[in-house]
Amino acid sequence: MSLSIPNVEENQIFRPDSSDIIRIDELSRKFGSYVAVDHVSLTVRERNIFGLLGPNGSGKTTLIRMLCGILRPTSGKAQVLGYDVVTESEEIKKSIGYMSQQFSLYSDLTVIENITFYAKVYGVTWRQRKERIDEVVNIVGIKPYLNQLSGSLSGGWKRRLALACALVHKPKLLFLDEPTAGIDPVARRDLWNLLFDLSATGTTFFVTTHYMDEAERCSHLGYLYFSKLIACGHPEELKEIPQVTPEGCVRYELKIDRLTEAMRELLKMDFVQDATMFSDAIHILIEQGYEEELKQSIQEKGFHIKSFQLIRPTLEDVFVTLTRSFGKE
Repeated sequence: MSLSIPNVEENQIFRPDSSDIIRIDELSRKFGSYVAVDHVSLTVRERNIFGLLGPNGSGKTTLIRMLCGILRPTSGKAQVLGYDVVTESEEIKKSIGYMSQQFSLYSDLTVIENITFYAKVYGVTWRQRKERIDEVVNIVGIKPYLNQLSGSLSGGWKRRLALACALVHKPKLLFLDEPTAGIDPVARRDLWNLLFDLSATGTTFFVTTHYMDEAERCSHLGYLYFSKLIACGHPEELKEIPQVTPEGCVRYELKIDRLTEAMRELLKMDFVQDATMFSDAIHILIEQGYEEELKQSIQEKGFHIKSFQLIRPTLEDVFVTLTRSFGKE
C-alpha cells in the first residue's frame, strides 16, 4: 500500500470486491464556497472497525451524513451496503445503524420505551420485536435500567442505550460518531469491548474518534485533515510512513528527572528534530549518530538519565507529523 501525502494511491479507485461494505470515490461536499469534504476516496471491508480521525471541523460528520443518505454529495460517488448514496438513500437508512455525537433519544421515555420505539421505526415486525429487544438488551447489558427514564442515566449508560437502539434492527453496518465522547475511561473500555464482540459476529463499524488509544484498536484508520483524506491504512502501516520518521532520523524514549526543563534543553539542540512529553518520559526524534552527544550534553547540564531506548512512532506521532507536513503543502 502506498501511503503518500496527501493522498493514498490505492484508494483513488473503486475496487470491485464483494467484501467492501463502503466504497467512496472522489466524494465532495460544499456549502456555498466552503468545502467540507474534498474528493475523499476509501473503502471499508466487511467486519472491519474503521476509525476516522481528524480535528474538529475536518468534515468527519459531514462525510458520515453523506454515507447515511442524509446529505447529498456535491460531486463524486459512494456505495454503502451496495446501495448508491444518492439514488438509493432510503434503502441505506433502513439498512444501517447510526449513533450521533449527542444523546438524541427521548429523555422522557424509559429505556425499554426508547428501544421499543426504535424497533418500530426500523420496521422490526411484532413477531420479531420481543426477541430482538431482549437480544440487544443483553448485548449492551442494560437490563437493570429498563424502567428508568433515559434522561436520568449516566453518560456511559446513555451510550449503551443509544447503541441498543442502533442495533435493534440487526444492521450489518453501524456509524458511530464520537461514541465515547464525555464518558469515563471504564465506560469507554466497556463500550469498545462491546464493539469487538459485535465485530466478531459480523457487524462492521465506521467510527469517528479523537482518542489515540481508541485509534490503536481500529482495524484500519483514515485521517481527515480539513476536508482532505491525507492518510489511510492499518495502524501499523501508518507508523511506517516515511515522513513520520524521516531517513537519517531515529526515535527514542528518554526517562529523565525534571521533564519540562529537560525538554526545553533538548529542543535547543540542532540535531533534535522534535520532542514531546508522554507521561513520565520524553519522546524525541533525533538525527542518527547523535545519541551519545545528546546524552552527554544533557548530563553535563545536571540532568539524571534514567533510561534511553529506541522506540517506534506512536499514532500520535503519525498524526502530528502528517498534520505538520500537510500544512506545508
